[in-house]
Formats: sequence, structure tokens, C-alpha cells
Amino acid sequence: MYEREISMTIVLMLCMFAIFLLIDYFRKGKTVKAEEPVRSYTPSLIGGFRLPENLSYHLGHTWALSESPTLVRVGMDEFAAKLIGKIDALALPARGTWVRQGQKFATITRDGKTMNLVSPIEGTVADINDAAIADPETARKDAFKSGWFMTVQSPDQKINFRNLLNGNLARRWMEEAAMRMHPAYAQDGGEAVDDFAVAAGKDWEAAAKEYFLN
Repeated sequence: MYEREISMTIVLMLCMFAIFLLIDYFRKGKTVKAEEPVRSYTPSLIGGFRLPENLSYHLGHTWALSESPTLVRVGMDEFAAKLIGKIDALALPARGTWVRQGQKFATITRDGKTMNLVSPIEGTVADINDAAIADPETARKDAFKSGWFMTVQSPDQKINFRNLLNGNLARRWMEEAAMRMHPAYAQDGGEAVDDFAVAAGKDWEAAAKEYFLN
């Protein structure tokens, strides 16, 4: 009888211990979940232009997104897209081409005139967006998603990304670019219109060459 009581006591203690472990597990699980940062990539509107915070930006108004330790997706930012206004043709480097950071890689044609964009990253072109070449307006209307330009195998992307802007630096840079283009226009708080250089009374070709570092 005595041994039976001891066995029952041991069983009860084990059950209580298991209950405490479960309570501790769920409490810790909730704590970890609450502390996990919510990563929102909703673009901020800076000087009238959307600026996704998950991207890094080159001063020539192109962006880079790291998709793996060696693969980077590249495109142009909304400032570039709306400065160009309308794209008649888009030429991108062939797959396998070596591109250098800060050097011309994409040629855009509008009204018979051409301008170039510079690459934000260095490496070998892994893929190009054939859909954007077939319909250049895709690149202008959806610059951050379906309008991407190319992906690059960049073994030194960590070094390359140190030369790009993000966070507060990117926001200040975009504000300054908008202010230089047209102070009053940049401060109205609204989203910039397409072909905003012409709307601001400026020569779009000259402005594009200045801001795209041609």
C-alpha cells in the first residue's frame, strides 16, 4: 500500500512537471513571436516618389536587391521611370555579359533620343527581363516589380552594396533630387506625375543625362 502511494506521488509530480514545461514552452513561444520585427516593404513616398525600403540605390537612380549571397536583381527607381516619361525602346546587356558598378548597362530610347542607366552592381548578367524589352512601358509603370531589368551573379556583392544608399541616406538623397528638380513641386506632398520634368518646364533629355550620370 505504501509503495503504491509513493508511485502515485511520483506520477503526480511528473504530471505537474510536464504541465509546467508546457506552460513555459507556450509562454516563451509567445514572447519570441511578439519580439519578431515586422518587416514591411511598403514604399515610402519621398519627394513625390515611392522608395521601397528593402532596396539599395545607386546615385544614378537604379536599384539593387540581394536575392542570395551571389545573386542580385536590378532595376531603375521611380524617379528615373517618371523622369523618362515614356519609353519607346529598352536595350539590356546579353546574358553572360560582365557589367561594372557605376558603368552604363541599359539604353533607353524616347522620341528618337537615347540615354543610359548605370549598373548599381558588378558581376555577370544571369538573366534579363525579356518582357520589359518587349513592352518597355512595363519597366516604367512597374519599376520595382515586373519592370526589373536584369539579375546579376555578383560574388563581391557585399563590397558593392557598401557603395549604395539605403535607409535614411536614401531618403535624404531622394528628397534632394526632387528639390533640385523643382522645389515647389517636391514639397506638395503628392505623388509625382509621369514625365514630371516636362511638367516642371525642364528639358527632359538634359535632366535625364544629369540625374542618370551620363
